[in-house]
Amino acid sequence: MGSLGKEAYEFADFLAAAGQRLWQVLPLGPTGYGDSPYQLFSAFAGNPLLIDLEEIVPAEDVPAFPEDRVDFGAVQAWKLPLLRRAASLFQPDEEYLQFCRRNASWLDDYALFAALKDEHRGEVWTHWDAPTAHRDPVRLAEWREQLAAEIATQKFWQYTFFRQWEGLKSYCHERQIRIMGDVPIYVAHDSADVWCNPDLFELDENGNPAKVAGVPPDYFSSTGQLWGNPIYRWDRLAKTGYQWWIERLRAAFAMVDLVRLDHFRGFQAYWEVPGGETTAVNGRWVNGPGEALFDACQAALGKLPILAENLGVITPEVEAIRHKFGLPGMSVLQFAFGTDPQAPTFRPHNYPTSVVAYSGTHDNDTTVGWWSSEGVSTRTPEDIERERDFARQYLHTAGTEIQWDFIRALMASVADTVLIPLQDVLGLGNEARMNTPGVASGNWGWRFRDGMLSVAHRDRLKTFARLYDR
Repeated sequence: MGSLGKEAYEFADFLAAAGQRLWQVLPLGPTGYGDSPYQLFSAFAGNPLLIDLEEIVPAEDVPAFPEDRVDFGAVQAWKLPLLRRAASLFQPDEEYLQFCRRNASWLDDYALFAALKDEHRGEVWTHWDAPTAHRDPVRLAEWREQLAAEIATQKFWQYTFFRQWEGLKSYCHERQIRIMGDVPIYVAHDSADVWCNPDLFELDENGNPAKVAGVPPDYFSSTGQLWGNPIYRWDRLAKTGYQWWIERLRAAFAMVDLVRLDHFRGFQAYWEVPGGETTAVNGRWVNGPGEALFDACQAALGKLPILAENLGVITPEVEAIRHKFGLPGMSVLQFAFGTDPQAPTFRPHNYPTSVVAYSGTHDNDTTVGWWSSEGVSTRTPEDIERERDFARQYLHTAGTEIQWDFIRALMASVADTVLIPLQDVLGLGNEARMNTPGVASGNWGWRFRDGMLSVAHRDRLKTFARLYDR
């Protein structure tokens, strides 16, 4: 599944040689259900599976992993024992101790949570014994003593992840490449965040979600998207001055140069679905914290380096918050040619300069997949043909290299920032799609292989960057 090692540095070299200055990554935390980076065991921790083994422990007899897809189970089975061996050989030094002290506010709880997950063979925390699930102080003290070795292992993994990440980030900065991270609006129910702060979430007496997040029927699904994440108790967060969110953003800003804030409209109003529902249809809109949250975060952290993911059902109230704090929004070119009422705003000739323009996102099909699709989500074959006809006229193309038509149109626009999924640079089809919203399994597994990017890709990107003053 890749690592923070040699291949990541080589990719940074490619970006610099191609005249690119921004690298966007998905959330990099430890993944849980469905291997989704939007269902993490912690909003603060890094994913140990991304650690570069070559730096810390000999890795022999590497299995023959699948070529085009990530087999996450096989990766864990091979890599975790090697990471444990590295932890057993590690002698704590002052740098490590400083890391632990500096991050104690989340690291101590996360390491205990991860150790308990391992002890309970991956069971959801609500299935642990009641004193542990409800964080009885005496029971937790017993666990800390009993699981001391595993807790130390988890802390070593976090130290190693963040040390390697900082090295990669510094390497990018030396090449004038900034990194954009991703902060999901919600956290997973099965996470250290919810286990440690149950009072901040809508839970029942057993700790299970009483109300969960999603979105109403949309472009991707006629029954909406049921994400299943517990809803925040925004009233209780407000009484703390939104401290949990301030610390979450503080950690994100320390890790990356700017942040894509996922599902921005949910901060103004969110789609709330009763726990136990099987679709998102029976939800309702509920007012969120609005500008009060961002007032608090800006007062504590200064100017917020945030890209607001303002896709979906966007209202004037949502846009008012974004404009008040000077946060750029997003535009997705795949949405420019259909029947969506917002489609005109996604066309390059209507862009404001402050927008961040994409050919597609991790939730979209690839551009080639979109162009050649037979009818998916809520689009009928007739819809698709009308979209294609419009796109042919708008881009003045026959579509033989539709991905490069998209890239050129975006690069030539007035948008301050343009981001292209790697699959589109490579011209890959539906087989390389990263995620299909509303589908619980089979996502997040596309694998980029060494040798896929060529000199031709580099030169073409560099030419566009030069032509259009990028």
